[in-house]
Amino acid sequence: MRLSVSNVTKRYRTVTAVDAISLDIQPGKIQALLGPNGAGKSSLVRMLVGLTEPDDGEIRVEDNGSNIELSYHDFAYLPEDRGLYQDRSILDNLNYIASLRGLKLSEIRSDIDSWLERFELTDRKDEPLRQMSKGNQQKVQLIATLLHDPQLVILDEPFSGLDPVNQEHVLTVLSELRDRGKTVVLSAHQMALVERLADTMLLMNKGKAVAQGSLQEIRNTLLPQPVYRVTTNAQVAMESWGEVEKIESIRKVNDEQVELTFSNGADIETLWPQLAQLTPIKAFAPIQPGLHDLYLDTIRKQKTGQEQHNAGKAAL
Repeated sequence: MRLSVSNVTKRYRTVTAVDAISLDIQPGKIQALLGPNGAGKSSLVRMLVGLTEPDDGEIRVEDNGSNIELSYHDFAYLPEDRGLYQDRSILDNLNYIASLRGLKLSEIRSDIDSWLERFELTDRKDEPLRQMSKGNQQKVQLIATLLHDPQLVILDEPFSGLDPVNQEHVLTVLSELRDRGKTVVLSAHQMALVERLADTMLLMNKGKAVAQGSLQEIRNTLLPQPVYRVTTNAQVAMESWGEVEKIESIRKVNDEQVELTFSNGADIETLWPQLAQLTPIKAFAPIQPGLHDLYLDTIRKQKTGQEQHNAGKAAL
């Protein structure tokens, strides 16, 4: 099942929550939607599952190359806000949700037992939900979401409330869904977790796409010039390398390390011996920043640029 999103926009009065977003999500892949609160992730998710409609653009679902209308048998949606019955037990909740899906309880009882065992909930299956922690309720919600074995899985903050052990459980479950050819879309804040899992990612801010693609493609977009971490005498390096023509920036990390970026077209292999003659170098290596650092740096740059733009307008 392929999910195609073309220039989708969603407005709420004076706010554009999603601004011309496009995605192509293939079967057997995990697509992550990333960004801070207010980035537009949940608004996009609600359009993907049909709770709201785009003001502009198109969302298409294809099965074996043909456009289809999604039925409740085809997909699963884990909302950010839980939809469980607090006064009923885990087992009652799962049985009821299964019946709403048209599943026969006699046929899925072993599946429910297997899920409960996997998430270490078997001994608590008869307890009411209100006695459960936020993390345990999240696990029940996830089981209820996947019980009917959907082809398209859309998850809004699936790691919410989970401790590190259960986060690993969910990572494993999502990896298994991908291996079985399911199409998975997830919205999350936990970039370090998503970095380990997702095939493609969309980084959003204020409704717009900041960058998208694989992790390496996002690095190439947000950090087109590699940054090198150099182990040396930092103070001497700052003084002796500051005027080197091909060095675009130099930043002191600590007394023994600096970070360098070079101008486009710089011959790095030729430059290193020249720099080492000025200040001895113990080690150097390119930095591969994670999503978290890339995103924060990009948002800071966007905020600074917007503030400078606003200041310029005010001065006119």
